[in-house]
Amino acid sequence: MRAALLMPVLLLGACVSGGQPQNAPPITPPPAWRGAADQGGGAIDAQWWQSFDDPALARLVEHAVANNPDVAIAAGRVREARANVALARAQLLPTLDAGLAGGHSRTVSAFGTPLNQDFAQPQLSASYEVDLFGRLADSVTASRATFLASEAAHDSVRLSVAGAVSSQYIALLGLDARLHVARETLAARAESLRIAQSRDRAGYSPRLELQQARAEYDATAQIIPQIEAAIRRGEDSLSQLSGETPGAIERGKPLASLAVPAVPAGLPSALLERRPDIAQAADQLAATDAALSAARKRFLPQLRLGLSGGLAISSLLADPITLWQLGGSALAPIFAGGRLRAGAEAAAGQRDQAAFAYRRAVLQSFREVEDALAFIKGIDEQIALARHQRDTVAEGLRLATNRYRAGYSGYLEQLDAQRGLLSADLALVSLETDALTARVQLYQALGGGWTRTAPALER
Repeated sequence: MRAALLMPVLLLGACVSGGQPQNAPPITPPPAWRGAADQGGGAIDAQWWQSFDDPALARLVEHAVANNPDVAIAAGRVREARANVALARAQLLPTLDAGLAGGHSRTVSAFGTPLNQDFAQPQLSASYEVDLFGRLADSVTASRATFLASEAAHDSVRLSVAGAVSSQYIALLGLDARLHVARETLAARAESLRIAQSRDRAGYSPRLELQQARAEYDATAQIIPQIEAAIRRGEDSLSQLSGETPGAIERGKPLASLAVPAVPAGLPSALLERRPDIAQAADQLAATDAALSAARKRFLPQLRLGLSGGLAISSLLADPITLWQLGGSALAPIFAGGRLRAGAEAAAGQRDQAAFAYRRAVLQSFREVEDALAFIKGIDEQIALARHQRDTVAEGLRLATNRYRAGYSGYLEQLDAQRGLLSADLALVSLETDALTARVQLYQALGGGWTRTAPALER
């Protein structure tokens, strides 16, 4: 009889028991990354920001992860989900209630005489719903999967905060380097202006060279307040990420002294187990699977058992009277105006959304890794060329300066060389900043060394 009752449920649940809906094609990871030469590595330390070898960066990231408001909000969602699991599990257990009624009454007897009574009625009642078809168990499964998804979301937020802090700190060091270049260039412009003024007073050069030197000095001086304002904005952003009011950010090593981490590509097939956002999407898919199963089982009968017992105590009775009741009820939905069918259809829609959200998360993760690997490869090649170009331009400036001071060439030749060196220096700083930031993005794309620990419910 039980097997006959379960057969409709099995038929309904067969279409949702798989890992993906029927209309979603399966996802096959590529055999290797296109942009990585070494496919065998991939071990990432959970504290990957230590690989940049900057203690100030490490302290900033750890402080931000501990104090960022978004991380705290995600932790609150984990707490809420944990409580929902306990609530769902409680539905599998009987409920026990105690009651006590009492008072004093004055009534009229059948003979017309007054009856004064002091009475009390303590009572204990228990009720229990028999989970015949596993609807309550499915609810527990759904809530537990939601809890796991909230834990993965919490880890994903922590990883995002660590990546954002690392990227913005590196960008801040890049701005410091740009400011250093601008100030050195301004000092060189000041020396050129001094020479032009001296030559103009002596009548060795036309006044045009002096005006050009002044204009170039002013143009370089304008760069400095722009960079200083950007530095302030970067510090304010990092302060907000750290859960602090705007303030100065401690620096460690300069940009050029940061260690350049290796590229831990690994294999694409391992990525599905390394990213918390993919784990979150998978857990949400499992939760909607179980919720859909529970919604469909609401079409089936429900069985509830009840037991109550107590005493009737009265001043009109010589001894208390024992009261008790034992029974059960079966409730089968016949007509609900389409509410049950609509609920099941909504759960099916949520399940399909979760399935495609999981697919999207996986595809996006593959793309992010490929993009980061390709960008790192390209930026490293650009840095090698930019350094060679910078050295060439610097040597050209040295020659142009010597020719100008010796009177063999005009100021315009030196001016062009100075502009070229400033542009080359700023471009090199920008490329070095992008190279380090790309490695942060790669660590994030690879999951940042994330591994799933035993859930708190099991611990």
